Formats: sequence, structure tokens, C-alpha cells
Amino acid sequence: MTEQTQPLEGTPLIAPSSTDHPLYEQVVEACRTVYDPEIPVNIYELGLIYTIDINAENEVDIKMSLTAPGCPVAGEMPGWVADAVEPLAGVKQVEVALVWEPPWGMDMMSDEARLELGFM
Repeated sequence: MTEQTQPLEGTPLIAPSSTDHPLYEQVVEACRTVYDPEIPVNIYELGLIYTIDINAENEVDIKMSLTAPGCPVAGEMPGWVADAVEPLAGVKQVEVALVWEPPWGMDMMSDEARLELGFM
């Protein structure tokens, strides 16, 4: 590991997304169609999608979090994400995993999400 990719002590390293994969932008757009029912901003702009890894076989592995561990849709939201991504042409398989490290914070929201929620 280089010093730049060294995680903070106690914080696991989240693998980088496959931004150079031809399906990446389509997967991001599919994630943008999923909303937390209590927040009028999509989960991608909220910063809940931590990584999108797409391998050479077009298998998609998404690591995501929630705004809080006690979120009422915690059991359903990974399925919503998988349901949004699976129909994309070329996608062979989708795995969505909830992760709690690093914990989600409001600083992970995009400027668009902050504006929509009145934080700017």
C-alpha cells in the first residue's frame, strides 16, 4: 500500500470504483433512480453508494451505506439498488452489500443534494 491509500487507523480501506469500465456511468444513473423514502434526494447524490466495482465479466459489486443503521428500509434498499442495476444491458450479476465503515456523514452528500435539502 502506498501512503496515499493507507486507511486511517480503525477505518477499512474502501476499494475504488471501476470508473473506467464502460458500464460504470449506466450503473451510476441506475443508482440515481433509487430514493430513500424519507429524503427527497437519490441515494447516489446522498453519498450512500461508496463503491461500484465492475469486473471483466460485467459482474457488479456495490458497497453502500445508509444514513443510519436503524433506517426503516435497511432490509429493502440493497434490493432496490440491485433491481435498478440488474436490467442494464450487459450486466451479468449484481451484488449489493451494506457497509457501516466508514460511517456515512452529511459531508458525503453532493452539492446538488445539499442544495436540494437546503444545506447550502
